[in-house]
Amino acid sequence: MSLLYRFTKKVQHSGVLKEARSRRFRKRVMNKNKRRASALHREGKAAEVTRNKKLGIFDAEKKPARRF
Repeated sequence: MSLLYRFTKKVQHSGVLKEARSRRFRKRVMNKNKRRASALHREGKAAEVTRNKKLGIFDAEKKPARRF
């Protein structure tokens, strides 16, 4: 029992599990073209919302459906 306790403590102190979790759940870096396209899309959507607000056809209560 004490051997298992010492082992788990050494593993925790070494940071092996923390590193494994960070590698497992780390998000990949998006490439430059995809980031640029995403930024342009966000800008376009923001411009569309402001235009619709000025025209009075923007519904603040209704949120657009999110795609996953």
